[in-house]
Amino acid sequence: MTPWDVRLARRLVRPLRHTPLTPNALTTLGLLCSLGAATLMASGDPSRCAWGGTLFMVAVLVDHMDGEFARLTGMTSRFGHYYDHVAAGLGYVSLFLGLGIGLQESWLGTRAPIAGGIAAASIAAVFLIRVFLEETAGKTMVAQANWRGFEPEDALYVVGPIAWTGALAPFLLSAAVGAPVFLVWVAWCAAARRSATAPAHGDRRLG
Repeated sequence: MTPWDVRLARRLVRPLRHTPLTPNALTTLGLLCSLGAATLMASGDPSRCAWGGTLFMVAVLVDHMDGEFARLTGMTSRFGHYYDHVAAGLGYVSLFLGLGIGLQESWLGTRAPIAGGIAAASIAAVFLIRVFLEETAGKTMVAQANWRGFEPEDALYVVGPIAWTGALAPFLLSAAVGAPVFLVWVAWCAAARRSATAPAHGDRRLG
């Protein structure tokens, strides 16, 4: 089933297909939204964090819009594909680093930067694994799970409501625990699939 946010992204970009807009421009817009959100989060100010949460939700949606726009207009490219990966990874990493900085005045205290660093490093590792596998295997070997139109990545949309309600500290702590677990799962899936597709060693035919 096609994810719900992908369906929305497809609807949003369809009217833009005859404009001078390019997929890479959309990717850049998403990256700027993510970096802006991280900057607002790093301020620690509740009202700025609320705006940062809204801006990050926009960034997550735009991350789908660029790919849909590229497919719709036939402007897909190898550079655009990897630029999308890098931009998304930088956006997610910067968010958690920003949260780690901004939440030092919360009950997390000095643990906030540590939690932000753990979440950011885990997410960066997940993206590196995926890019490495695509580069070496020629295809995506760790695909996103999809349950009734929802993917694990869609959990990032809750950053907005969480920021609006002032619950960013428990969210960051949960991310510091959940992101490493997700990294282990991705690494395990990657290893299992590479092992399953690797040619058997020592299989020689005589004659």
